[in-house]
Amino acid sequence: MRHKNTVFHDLLKLLPWKTFDALVVQHGADDLVRSFTTRHQLIALLYAQFSGAESLRAVETAMESHQARLYHLGGKAPARSTFADANRSRSPLVFTGLLEHMLAQADRKTRREMKDVVRLIDSTGLHLAGVGCEWARFSAGVCGAKAHVIFDPDLGRPVYHSLTAAKLNDITAAKEMPIEAGATYVFDLGYYDYEWWARLDAAGCRIVTRFKTNTPLCEAKNLPLAPGTRVRSDRIGFLPARQAKARKNPMADAVREIVVVTDSGKTVSAVATPLILWVRKDFRM
Repeated sequence: MRHKNTVFHDLLKLLPWKTFDALVVQHGADDLVRSFTTRHQLIALLYAQFSGAESLRAVETAMESHQARLYHLGGKAPARSTFADANRSRSPLVFTGLLEHMLAQADRKTRREMKDVVRLIDSTGLHLAGVGCEWARFSAGVCGAKAHVIFDPDLGRPVYHSLTAAKLNDITAAKEMPIEAGATYVFDLGYYDYEWWARLDAAGCRIVTRFKTNTPLCEAKNLPLAPGTRVRSDRIGFLPARQAKARKNPMADAVREIVVVTDSGKTVSAVATPLILWVRKDFRM
């Protein structure tokens, strides 16, 4: 009987297997592995995800029933204990490297002019429990991690992620993130750091974030407001020239502060930089 590819087979064709195999060698993921390789593990993980399996036993049972077809996929039905051991002890760096490679590939296919690219930066806490979580000890009784993400709202998916202990400050993780020259970065007060802002500004990036109420806007100049909007004020000025301990502020360019009223009636102050070209050109003190 003539063999016919399954939908799962077609999905696996989309993976960059040469890159995956190179990552396996790079991280030594298959060193001392006798039978259940990292490729087998990835195929089993994907099968579990696509089939909606709720346990390792369910993955084992379902894949065993399709063992003949798995041969054509390069897959293997795992024993539950073997699958559990691989998930617990094998390095995740192969899979994170594959994810980052595929995200970059998708981004190139859908990339527009960089002036239109928006990146949202944020983090979320993750509670950890069980063996192997001591590295993320937060307090006497709590272990926690934190996922730091750069999200593309147009693609509807993250384009970068990292995982740290929960006690690490957001801005510390942000300073390790890649910077895309010319993109617009939007983030909250957890990333209020003038040195990092200056790095983004030097790369030609736009910055949009909340403005702290205790941050003075020096040499401020008011801009005219359009009638019928929720904008309460629109000003251009400079951040303080000095930081704590009289250190010089590296963020020397002018910024724009806009105060708006939300649907709930709350007043929100935001700062943006760099300025629109005509504002930057015509701005004189």
